[in-house]
Amino acid sequence: MTSNRSVGEWGEVFGDPVMATAILDRLLHHSHVVTIRGESYRLREKRRAGLLGGARAARAGAAN
Repeated sequence: MTSNRSVGEWGEVFGDPVMATAILDRLLHHSHVVTIRGESYRLREKRRAGLLGGARAARAGAAN
C-alpha cells in the first residue's frame, strides 16, 4: 500500500481520527514502513520535457 500522505494526516483523510488510528493499527502491525523523500521521477521527467514549469511558468502564462 502506498500513500502520499503522512501517517499523521490520515485522521483528516478518513474524517475520523479514531477510525484512522484503528485502520493504521491493523495495517502497520506486521508492516515495514519505507519513507521516500524527494521529487518523484514522473514529475522530474515532466519538468525536463517542459510539461510542468512550476510557479515561474504559471506566472508567465498568466501575464500573457
